Amino acid sequence: MKIKANVLLIAIIAATGGLLFGFDTGVISGALPFLKQYWQLADADIELITTTVLIGAVLGAVTSGKLSDAIGRKRMIIANAIIFTVGAFGCAYAPNVTVLIVMRIIIGFAIGITSYVVPMYISEISPSRVRGGLVTLNQLMITIGILVSYLADYWLSDDSKPESWRLMFLVGFIPAVILLVGMFFLPETPRWLISKGRWDEGKKIIEKLEDADIIDNTLAELEKDLQMQREQNTNWTEVFKPWLRAPLIITVGIFFFQQFSGVNTIIYYSPIIFKMAGIVSNTGSILPAIIIGGVNVLACVVSVLLLDKVGRRRLYMIGIWGMIPSLALLGACFHFKEELGASLPVFAVLSIVCFIIFIAISLAPLGWLLISEVFPLNVRGVGMSIGSLAHWGFNAIIAFTFLKLVNSLGVDFTFWLYALVCVAGLWWGYYYIPETKGKTLEEIEEHWRKGGSPRKF
Repeated sequence: MKIKANVLLIAIIAATGGLLFGFDTGVISGALPFLKQYWQLADADIELITTTVLIGAVLGAVTSGKLSDAIGRKRMIIANAIIFTVGAFGCAYAPNVTVLIVMRIIIGFAIGITSYVVPMYISEISPSRVRGGLVTLNQLMITIGILVSYLADYWLSDDSKPESWRLMFLVGFIPAVILLVGMFFLPETPRWLISKGRWDEGKKIIEKLEDADIIDNTLAELEKDLQMQREQNTNWTEVFKPWLRAPLIITVGIFFFQQFSGVNTIIYYSPIIFKMAGIVSNTGSILPAIIIGGVNVLACVVSVLLLDKVGRRRLYMIGIWGMIPSLALLGACFHFKEELGASLPVFAVLSIVCFIIFIAISLAPLGWLLISEVFPLNVRGVGMSIGSLAHWGFNAIIAFTFLKLVNSLGVDFTFWLYALVCVAGLWWGYYYIPETKGKTLEEIEEHWRKGGSPRKF
C-alpha cells in the first residue's frame, strides 16, 4: 500500500518520540553496573534509581490528556523534546545520586506523556487507509530505541572508567534534538485545529495529507465525529458503570499480566542478570542484552504483520503458552547453575530470547491496541488514561521489587514466580481477551451494551 512521502516523513519524525521512550527506558540497563561501582550503591539504591523514571512516567501519563488538549499535540511533543534534552544533560552531569534521581523523574515525566501523545499525533495526522500501519511505527521505534540504548551502552562502556555511565545518558541528547528540530517543521493535527474552531487551517492540512478522492468524506466524518463528542460530553465516572466493567477489567488485566511476567526486569536489569549468571565484566554483561534487543525489534515487526491476520485472542494465547516454559527454563538455568557451569550464560540468553519472542508478538503490542478498541468514544480517553496509569504503575512495582525478590527467594524462584503469574494469565485470558479483529468500534460498543462477555465476540 503506497504512502505519500510527506506523510511517511511526518510519522517517522514524530515516532522519534517513541525512540526516545525506548532509549531512556533501556539505557539504565548498561549504566547500572557502572553506577553501582562508581557510587558503591546497594541493591535498594539501584532499584530506586531504576524505578524513579517510572514514577515520573505515571505522573506524565496522568496529566498528558488534558495538556495535549489544551496546547495541541505538536506543542506537547516539542515541550517533551525539551524535557528529554534537559534530562539527558542532567543525568550525564549529575554530581550525586539525589540529582540523578530528580533528573530520572523528569525524563520519566516525558516518557509518560510520549506514550500517550505520539501515537495520538500520528493517528490524527495519518490518512485513514494507512493509519494502523503508521501508528504501529511508534511501537517499532520504541523497540529500536531500546536496542540503540544497549548498543550505546556497549560502545561507551569501559571497565577501567567507572564514569562510563555519564556518556551513556548523554547519548539521549541526540534523538531529543532531532525530535525538537523536526517537530518545528511539522503541522499540528487537523483534528485538534478543527476542534478549536480553526477549520480552514485544518482543512488545508487534510488536503495535503489525505487522498484526493476522499477529502470531502474525511472532512464530513471529522465534523460528525466532533459533533458526536460534543453531544456525548459525559462524566468520566461513566467508565465505571456496570456495562463497561469488562473493558475496564481487560484494560487493567492485560497490563497486569504483561508487567508481572517480569518482562521489564529483563529490559532494566539484563546486565545484572547476566553478571549473576557468571559474566564478570561490566562491558561483557551488556553484550547479551544487545542480542535480546535485536530479537525484540524483529519480533515486533512480526507482530505488526500478524495482529490483523491471526487475531488478538489467538496471539495472546500463543504468547502466554510460550512465555510460561521460557520463564520456567530461565529459573531452571539458575537453579542448576552448578551443573551448567560456564554454559549457564548461554542457556540463560536462549531462555530469555524465547521469552522475548513470545511476549513481543502478544502481550507487548496487545496492551496498547486493545485499550484503544474496547472503550466507546465518549470514554475512550479516560479508559486509555487508566490503562496508561496501570501500565506504568505495575511497571514501577516490578522494577522496585526485582532485586528484593532475588535476594529473598533467589534468581530461580523469582523467575518461577513470574511463570506462575503467566499461568494465571492463561486462565484470565481465556475468559477476558476478546477477538476484536474485523469488528468496528461501534460493534464492540454494542456488544458491551447488550451485556456480552469478552469470550463471546
